[in-house]
Amino acid sequence: MKKTGVTITGLVVLIALCVNINSCRKSDARKGPSSLTFNIPAGFPAPAYDFTSNPLTQEGFNLGKKLFYDGRLSKDGNFPCGSCHQQFAAFATFDHDLSHGFNDQFTTRNAPGLYNLAWHKAMHWDGGINHIENQPLAPITAPNEMAEDITNVISKLKADEEYKRMFVAAFGDDEINSQRMLKSLTQFMLMLVSADSKYDRVKKGTATFTAAEQSGYVIFQSKCASCHKEPLFTDLSYRNNGLVISNFLQDFGRMRITNKKEDSLKFKVPSLRNIELTFPYMHDGRFYTIDQVLNHYATGVQNSATLDPLLQNRIALSTTERLNMRAFLKTLTDSSFVKDSRFAE
Repeated sequence: MKKTGVTITGLVVLIALCVNINSCRKSDARKGPSSLTFNIPAGFPAPAYDFTSNPLTQEGFNLGKKLFYDGRLSKDGNFPCGSCHQQFAAFATFDHDLSHGFNDQFTTRNAPGLYNLAWHKAMHWDGGINHIENQPLAPITAPNEMAEDITNVISKLKADEEYKRMFVAAFGDDEINSQRMLKSLTQFMLMLVSADSKYDRVKKGTATFTAAEQSGYVIFQSKCASCHKEPLFTDLSYRNNGLVISNFLQDFGRMRITNKKEDSLKFKVPSLRNIELTFPYMHDGRFYTIDQVLNHYATGVQNSATLDPLLQNRIALSTTERLNMRAFLKTLTDSSFVKDSRFAE
């Protein structure tokens, strides 16, 4: 009888534990994902992204981060998003004009830095992707990039128990589909906000430019700010900045999307934030130094029917002006962003 009593007591305790655990699970399910706040930096305009269509949550962000660094989104497992967008290079490709892709191929454009994407209405150098949630589909399925099929990607995710748990945490159930995958990746990318450079601290009144930096800022405002508009340091427009077309790439930019001759050789104006970290420069990475870029605007601009009117007279800088401009551009480096553990692999 004693032995039976112990067994019954143990059974009662076990049942109580199961009921308690189940209750906790139900409570957690009712609680749902934890909201994540998107902070608009001081002086920034309202974001272009509609957050109501994809509310940010900590769980969604965590899932997006895991996906961003997971090589299984590529055909051979070697090319996660993070291989072309490296945090220490402000999520650009460090020191490469064109990124490496599947089967020893190269991409056809320079990978831009990923930050402040909530303010972009269209993605890519030519604006060919009109919504950030669709953007990952392009590199995932491009034969010379990740070279994978979305159906295969989803199958891989469904076979992973950790992903099942993370999709439950982010969306309330274990359904894994492309829409949820893309929304999660978007949540991670939206949180990549760069707004803590020395320039930003000067604007807040917590730092001061040196004489050279201040002089460079004045020059920038006079000769560069029309296209590289503060505080994003891009006006997000598409312009022909007088580059000679590459015979190898034959890239006519925006015209490939619109089929309009007036868009020939026009590319999105890149942000100058973190410019010291995101070399090489231009859509094809042809310039490896800022001095080469300045040389182009001083003497290398080529006339064409679609050349931006602002460049008709080039942009000449004296030796001193160049030095001061370089000093100012360095103040746009956001060291805290490239070292932020929230975004690290």
